[in-house]
Amino acid sequence: MLKRMFVAPDPGRARLRFAARAVLGIGLAVVVCGLAGHSLPGAVTGGLAALLALFTVTDATVRGQAVTTALLPVVGLPVLTAAAELHDHPLPRDLTFLAVVGAGVYARRYGPRGHSLGVFAFMTFFVAQFLHATPGQLPELYAAVVLSVLSAAAVRFGVWCYERRLPPAAVPAPPGGTGLNRITTRQAVQATAGAAFALVAGQLVSGERWYWAVGATWWIFVNTTSRGETLVRGFRRVLGTVIGLALGFLVAVPVHGAPLPTAVLVAACVFGIFYTAAVSYTWMMLCVTLLAESLYGLLGVLSPGLLALRLAETGVGALGAVLAVLFVLPVTTHAVTDAWIQRALRCVHACTAEAAARLAGAPDADPAPRVAELEQLLGRVRLSLAPLVHPLNPVRGRKRRARRVLALLDDCAREIRGLVAVAADPEASHDARLAAACWRVEAAVEALTGGAAEVPVAERPPVTEPALAHLHGIERALAELAAPLRGPSGSPLVGA
Repeated sequence: MLKRMFVAPDPGRARLRFAARAVLGIGLAVVVCGLAGHSLPGAVTGGLAALLALFTVTDATVRGQAVTTALLPVVGLPVLTAAAELHDHPLPRDLTFLAVVGAGVYARRYGPRGHSLGVFAFMTFFVAQFLHATPGQLPELYAAVVLSVLSAAAVRFGVWCYERRLPPAAVPAPPGGTGLNRITTRQAVQATAGAAFALVAGQLVSGERWYWAVGATWWIFVNTTSRGETLVRGFRRVLGTVIGLALGFLVAVPVHGAPLPTAVLVAACVFGIFYTAAVSYTWMMLCVTLLAESLYGLLGVLSPGLLALRLAETGVGALGAVLAVLFVLPVTTHAVTDAWIQRALRCVHACTAEAAARLAGAPDADPAPRVAELEQLLGRVRLSLAPLVHPLNPVRGRKRRARRVLALLDDCAREIRGLVAVAADPEASHDARLAAACWRVEAAVEALTGGAAEVPVAERPPVTEPALAHLHGIERALAELAAPLRGPSGSPLVGA
């Protein structure tokens, strides 16, 4: 976990810029709320709105990101109104909260925008419980949300819009014909059932902090598609919370809400959340836990007993998520993993074809977007295989096969990056053998995705042409993938 945090590559310092911009945007939002005369609850609401605007909006284009950001208050303010109006009516409040959970997860079928709006709606209801918001506070909270989203947008799209210099982010759609298109419906039902369990059990643990359990269930379901992924994420959430609570006793409790030290700690936590999110969910949850402890310190209610209660509620929420994915419309890890691997393999062929066309002199051939898509797809493959390669997985045979699949797919990606770099050289010449090698890559991909047990590859003499060497490397990796993907054991790679 430490290695993944501190040694993970950060091409173009994207994570560093992402985190630094978040601190700037959220800091500006809090300052604006303070200048507007808002109370501490208003500033907390505004800071959370800015955090979500900077963290959850992931549309492929800058224009799409701006539209989604503008829609956040449109979705969030009605939810905030409902949460405040129902504050003193437990049963309608709880049913409305569960409806927000289900709708928020179901909205993922509409892509990144649906995901962002669903998260914002849920967190708006959540923060109303966190602050015990009442109808009398609504005007101030409305203003805090709007001002903070505008502040975050000013930083993201005006002061520091580094995305304008980058190609559009690749956001691969779920592969068709595999059942993935129905996962949002299944997960909406699962998340609602898990949240219902967490809500009831959480209220038995604490009548005031029960919403922590619902929040834990919700966030465990975010960015997962199978029961294996959800179980691993639940484990990492609990682990990150435990470590964060331990650090809280050393850092947040002694600070005890002092303004300047707390501001520094909050800024560090915000940076950590954004910097670690892409590489370690455990580290991200550690930072989230420290952030929550700092906010409770500002509100004057932080104590060791409160930290213990947070751990108990997190455990309740994780248990709700586990029970839901195991017994309510379960989505098998194998079905999801197989779909993403097939999609990645087809993208391998598309990348090689575009690069070969570029070498052949085709003016409109551009492999860069395909390579970006491949990186996104490989990220999804790693996420779906996480249950198998997890250290606690007892099935060693499948763990070895899963690691082999990941290693060979990484080999393909490395060779493709080299091929694209060669194709970008204006002096690189086309070799007639490239077309034949691309056909063999296509045949290998078709054999793998079509279920062939073997992908034959002929021995080839060493070559000096860089492009051809990279293509032969791709061929070898695809041929070796046949064994772990279509092993003779008869059991699927991820049969969980």
